[in-house]
Amino acid sequence: MSGPVLEIKDLVVEFSGRRVVDGVSFQVAAGECVAIVGESGSGKSVTARSIVGLAGDGARVSAAELTVAGQDVLSLSGRRLRRLRGGTVGLIAQDALVSLDPLRPIGREIGDTLALHTGLDAAARAARTVELLERVGLPDAELRSRQRPGQLSGGQRQRALIAAGIAGEPSLVIADEPTTALDQPVQAGVLRLLGRLRDEGTGVLLISHDLSVVLGIADRVLVMTDGVVVEEGTPAEVFERSQHPYTRKLVAAVPAGRPRGVPLSAGAAPSVVGQEPATPDAAVERRGGSGMAAHEATSPTFGEVLLEAQGLSRSFHVAGREIVAADDVSFSLRAGRTLGLVGESGSGKSTTARLLLGLERPDAGEVTLLGEPWSRLPEARRRPRRPLIGAVFQDALSSFDPRWTVGAILADAVTRGRSVRPGPVRAEVSALLDTVGLDPVLAARRPLHLSGGQRQRVSVARALAAGPRVLILDEPVSALDVSVQAQVLDLLDRLQRERDLAYLLITHDLGVALHMSDDIAVLQEGRVVESGPAESVFDDPGHPYARLLRDAVRV
Repeated sequence: MSGPVLEIKDLVVEFSGRRVVDGVSFQVAAGECVAIVGESGSGKSVTARSIVGLAGDGARVSAAELTVAGQDVLSLSGRRLRRLRGGTVGLIAQDALVSLDPLRPIGREIGDTLALHTGLDAAARAARTVELLERVGLPDAELRSRQRPGQLSGGQRQRALIAAGIAGEPSLVIADEPTTALDQPVQAGVLRLLGRLRDEGTGVLLISHDLSVVLGIADRVLVMTDGVVVEEGTPAEVFERSQHPYTRKLVAAVPAGRPRGVPLSAGAAPSVVGQEPATPDAAVERRGGSGMAAHEATSPTFGEVLLEAQGLSRSFHVAGREIVAADDVSFSLRAGRTLGLVGESGSGKSTTARLLLGLERPDAGEVTLLGEPWSRLPEARRRPRRPLIGAVFQDALSSFDPRWTVGAILADAVTRGRSVRPGPVRAEVSALLDTVGLDPVLAARRPLHLSGGQRQRVSVARALAAGPRVLILDEPVSALDVSVQAQVLDLLDRLQRERDLAYLLITHDLGVALHMSDDIAVLQEGRVVESGPAESVFDDPGHPYARLLRDAVRV
């Protein structure tokens, strides 16, 4: 194309008279990647979806110009818009579990796009589907093409969605948080793929809260807040020489390279009345400096093993093949410390979490809780001790009953099914919300009406309700934009200090792992291939896979 593949001038999107996008203008040239960054609710995703006529029910979209590959989007009929999607424009959405049909194999999803936008016959479509899955880094692509989304890990589902998005060889790819669920080596592979598409002449519009992703691929960056672009330029101009206070706040919230105990969020302060505001020096001093010996001095129960995994193994049979999810996994969780469990999608991190929680039985090995048997007990004998171990999951919304209010969710966690007078329960619910930095008035709302950060705080509050000693944190911030992520990480750090909790932090984000963890275990194909103090694992890793993870950290 001689002109830009995307041209937007004075885009305005309104819902019920309220402007959520206000006068946004930019271009994307063929062979260029433009990134839009900003917090949830800033208008970046609505801007992107307006390009393909998917701004949302009740949206009023207007613009002086909105063209894709020379086509005036606002004048297209519904039928022509459907042809535009998947053909001229490939849309890669954030939530693969929602975007993929749970009843169909992922190969069918990709095959349907090929059938609609190419002239390939059935055999050629099947071969092309496997080729696309291999191209986005999905191992065992032929096997995976026959599996349904529920049989794949979060990262594997996201890669399948990316394959479907590029199947029609579009002129413009809109990638809305395309790497949120991916570990960093796979992120790097997806970014290389998007980079190749850009280099081959495809325009790429990238929506992301992950500044490291943006730095890895973008030619130009737009920073949005409250529906307005407040800063624009090259990545170096925007992130290294930020002019706008909002941009500087985003950059300051990135956890990579920030010492343990140093607050990430602007104005971070504990909610406990009378406690001194958190400052970097004070936070480090409360931890007794850095390193195991210093922390031991400030934690009276340091060294107490609260939960121990010994030789855990677990396999699954999928499509006639044995998949080893955990292979002789051993580690300990100690009071007041965080063990970061890192590894690529499908390495067995979440299976390990389920084994620790007693939601799966190990084929071999054992889990002990406070020195007593746990994993081998029947559930009836585990149940009285379940309050000792809590969990915070990646997708808070899916872990809540959408019909219940926040107050009902927390009251259920507080009472654990017992009949208790409502007055004390309401007081405890209010106290829990205050503990995680939420206004108690939110108890009357349903989870769907909360922001992502608020939902995750409610998830933390629910996990704390029973007074646990151990928390399993399974990707607790991966779906949050960087400033909200910083607030949740600061919250978790404060709660650990106040309550001497043991954390298992499962994450694919190496920056988060290094900021939060005292010790790190690296999991590959179900085996712990390296473990030790966090600084040692990343400063001088001995295993090739651990070195690969370290080298994938870009910020």
